[in-house]
Amino acid sequence: MAGGWLDLRWAPGLLCVPLIMETVSAARDSSTKTLEHIQFAAGGVNQTAMADVFWLLYLFLILGVTAAKFFCPNLSAISTNLKLSHNVAGVTFLAFGNGAPDIFSALVAFSDPRTAGLAIGALFGAGVLVTTVVAGGITILHPFMAASRPFLRDIAFYMVAVFLTFTALYLGRITLAWALGYLGLYVFYVVTVIFCTWVYQRQRSRSLVHSVSETPEILSDSEEDQVSSNTNSYDYGDEYRPLLLGQETTAQILIQALNPLDYRKWRTQSMSCRLLKVAKLPVEFLLLLTVPVVDPDKDDRNWKRPLNCLQLVISPLVLVLTLQSGAYGIYEIGGLLPVWAVVVIMGTALASVTFFVTSNREPPRLHWLFAFLGFLTSALWINAAATEVVNILRSLGVVFRLSNTVLGLTLLAWGNSIGDAFSDFTLARQGYPRMAFSACFGGIIFNILVGVGLGCLLHIVRNHAAEVKLEPDGLLVWVLASALGLSLVFSLVSVPLHCFQLSKAYGFCLLLFYASFLVVVLLTEFRVIRLKRSD
Repeated sequence: MAGGWLDLRWAPGLLCVPLIMETVSAARDSSTKTLEHIQFAAGGVNQTAMADVFWLLYLFLILGVTAAKFFCPNLSAISTNLKLSHNVAGVTFLAFGNGAPDIFSALVAFSDPRTAGLAIGALFGAGVLVTTVVAGGITILHPFMAASRPFLRDIAFYMVAVFLTFTALYLGRITLAWALGYLGLYVFYVVTVIFCTWVYQRQRSRSLVHSVSETPEILSDSEEDQVSSNTNSYDYGDEYRPLLLGQETTAQILIQALNPLDYRKWRTQSMSCRLLKVAKLPVEFLLLLTVPVVDPDKDDRNWKRPLNCLQLVISPLVLVLTLQSGAYGIYEIGGLLPVWAVVVIMGTALASVTFFVTSNREPPRLHWLFAFLGFLTSALWINAAATEVVNILRSLGVVFRLSNTVLGLTLLAWGNSIGDAFSDFTLARQGYPRMAFSACFGGIIFNILVGVGLGCLLHIVRNHAAEVKLEPDGLLVWVLASALGLSLVFSLVSVPLHCFQLSKAYGFCLLLFYASFLVVVLLTEFRVIRLKRSD
């Protein structure tokens, strides 16, 4: 197992088989893998630590590609086919799509009390990063006037969530009632968003004010929900649009559907973009092979008949081999056939029927069901990568003698938030700073409430435990919680005082706050700043 994993780090192009095996044996081998990392570190093998860092960066690339190109599009398709309003979709399905890496990392970290500090550090660290660096960068790129009601509503809910987590850390445990309280607060937040939007639209419909065509910069209470729809739409069709004109054969459709490279874009890209694309090619090919994607915005809804039929065999096989670490897949039915063999037989039969009753040009009526299959498969790939991220961060903590909280608020938080940061900065440069600013606060509410609540709930149910023990890293976790609280209080006070007009000065103040926060964290970690014990 160790040898295969080392080969995977040095040859990312062969990651498909080891990543599946890693997921299948995650529960049984996670502790063994951590011990292997510790043994390498104790032996003084510096190259292993560097390989861990490069593999960690590649895992963040896997998380970003899976979430952006496969997970989020399927969530959008599900919400569209279920005819959910933008309000409900924005704070449920699409918020889940934005925070998928953070959520899965938290679920994995909360499965072990020793890494619970990693989850807390990542969620709090991402919160500080988003509310300071991302929000400050948006206002520097494009000063604007914030929408008052969504801003006050979101920051109030987030402050309550931070206070609940701060109290849980003080008590040192999260009980079943506490975990359900997190999830209940998020449900209340969703209901509040829907109710506020309904009230706003009702007042607007009753008013006889001029009905001039409004721009996306309208100060509406439903703007946040429009943000979720716009920021999560990925132009999947442009990248994978067929190059062949005229009637294509089934073989040509399959080859083109499995080709992750757009040769037209490749010729116009810079060298750095080409290198990044080369690194992404094996990941995208593996995901194209195993994860179906439904795109309601395209005429054919991304229907690729030969590939979709092939995915009817491969995707259920991936699912059954990853659920419960493969325990379901290797279980033999009546002592004759394992479950995975039955799944292959049934998938092959279903794929054969689908292939012969459908055509290449027109998607079937039940094509939207592929979105659910793609959602489940991409979620399991994200979970596999998140599990490996947590294991590597634990090993790096041993090598560099860093606490789980520091690793969570730096490497894990930066890796999980960098995609959202770039998307928000792009929105601001394109002239939609209010949309990007609303997305900052809306996403982190989902991350902390669902990440902590669901992670602890699953741990309690699986282990039949009464509570989840939290082991905060001394003064450091309180510095982290206090910094997040101070950043929220600063925004809550300063933004209304300036009549919700966000200037560049406000953005630079947030950046200075984050820089000071990192300095204090590092000084605390290396015990330059510490509490004096009373004699």
